[in-house]
Amino acid sequence: MRSRPPTPSPASVPTSAPRVTALPRTAGLIAALLGLLLPLLALGTPAHAAPTGFRVENGRLLEASGNDFVMRGVNHAHTWYTDRISSLAHIKAKGANTVRVVLSSGDRWTANDTADVTNVVAQCKQNRLICVLEVHDTTGYGEQSGAVTLSRAADYWIGVQSALTGQEDHVVVNIGNEPYGNTDYANWTADTKTAIRKLRNAGFGHTLMVDAPNWGQDWAFTMRDNAASVFAADPDANTVFSIHMYGVFDTAAEISDYLGRFVSARLPIVVGEFGHDHSDGNPDEDAILAVTQQLGLGYLGWSWSGNGGGVEYLDLVTNFDPDQLTGWGQRLFNGANGIAATSEEAEIYSSGSGGDTTAPTAPGTPAASAVTSSSATLSWAAATDENGVTGYDVVRIGDGEETVATTTTSTSATLTGLSPGSSHTFAVYARDAAGNRSPRSGTVTVTTSSGGSQGSCAVAYRVANEWPGGFQGEVTIRNTGSSAVAGWTLNWTFPGAQRITTMWGGAPVQTGSEVGVASAPYTASIPAAGSVALGFTATTTGSNPAPSAFTLNGSVCTVA
Repeated sequence: MRSRPPTPSPASVPTSAPRVTALPRTAGLIAALLGLLLPLLALGTPAHAAPTGFRVENGRLLEASGNDFVMRGVNHAHTWYTDRISSLAHIKAKGANTVRVVLSSGDRWTANDTADVTNVVAQCKQNRLICVLEVHDTTGYGEQSGAVTLSRAADYWIGVQSALTGQEDHVVVNIGNEPYGNTDYANWTADTKTAIRKLRNAGFGHTLMVDAPNWGQDWAFTMRDNAASVFAADPDANTVFSIHMYGVFDTAAEISDYLGRFVSARLPIVVGEFGHDHSDGNPDEDAILAVTQQLGLGYLGWSWSGNGGGVEYLDLVTNFDPDQLTGWGQRLFNGANGIAATSEEAEIYSSGSGGDTTAPTAPGTPAASAVTSSSATLSWAAATDENGVTGYDVVRIGDGEETVATTTTSTSATLTGLSPGSSHTFAVYARDAAGNRSPRSGTVTVTTSSGGSQGSCAVAYRVANEWPGGFQGEVTIRNTGSSAVAGWTLNWTFPGAQRITTMWGGAPVQTGSEVGVASAPYTASIPAAGSVALGFTATTTGSNPAPSAFTLNGSVCTVA
């Protein structure tokens, strides 16, 4: 979804297909023959290793078992609401078999790092959901300020690849959300092919999903008319196309025609986003649901909760409360052709699939050692599994939520970036090759020392503005020393459920309550007796207490 700027106005949407100039008879016959042959040639599967998880055959998305899988689910805005990971359980309880999870590469919002992506995948599997993961920072590239390229999105996926390897039967990688606005969208075809090849060359064997340009709505038919060549560019022949249906798709005829063309060409397509209303027109949600059901195509409604910027009406539930379905939520989950009536759980989660469904035993309760002001080492007794344990997830527990702090294949892990004088509770899960997750180990609480040398710095933190569920914070770093600071990293721990969404003046990385901010080029230098400021917006639930300690480049700062 175009979460910040509005989608194209109805005036910008063509009301008919582009005019085609008549060709001379001979040229016309040649063109007609090529038009028949090229899609068939494009659909041929290149010689390549067979996918180990989801795969595409004859325009259908299949599980590794060969089961035909039809997505029935919703979108969840995880990157802005990482504290709402429990929403996945609620989405499953409503009958969904798939969730499309919004992530950020860090270019426009706080990056979802490898540990966070690992946690998201684990939560999807725990709740028996297929996980479609998408990078939102590409939204409206070419028209939207700050949006990034599909190549940059591919770099992000390569950076978190360790969280995805081995998850090919549970995860679909949606390369980038709505990767072009209404400017330069003719470049979509070449850029999409390049991004697909980049991921394949990096070793991704997952089913890939590609969004349409024109803010996802493809009103210029760029994706529709070039889908065959894009599919042929994938050496794995394992790419699914995603159309977003808002105001452009306001009649049953338009919906049937668009989706029907893909089905006729044996090209896989899903409706990756849609709503019951939008600023650019009134989408025909009844027709979207009916046509996808008739054609056996997947759909993912936008979105569970947390919409803003004037499109709050697209919330399926109010304030993330699963017991407060909105009218849109009632329609999507419980109406004709809706999720409850048509969703079928992925076969991989069925005990009748013949796969390994036995989880490992719980690891031993971790013991802490080598605790410093900013790090601690945990070790634990190994779990056991009939087919072997493949890894461990170390989770941080706080405010009723769990977040993955790190993953490892050994029975110990060193956690870094902890704030001085802070307490943290950890536990461990084991995983096996089939993706089964063990019961949780016992917990251990680690309290870091206040240590660290006293630095020549002072930090002032204040809440500049506050609103229900969010706030704007400001941090001022003062150099109290006699020499300049050239480049810095500032660390602190939020005492509540605060989660940074955007920042200026620095580049944040947040894992659970731990925040690390690297200097921006224009704030990297702090002269003696000088200061720099950074600001951010964040979400929060409940109280909003201020951090009590800060370190700059590992040294403890005075709290001003």
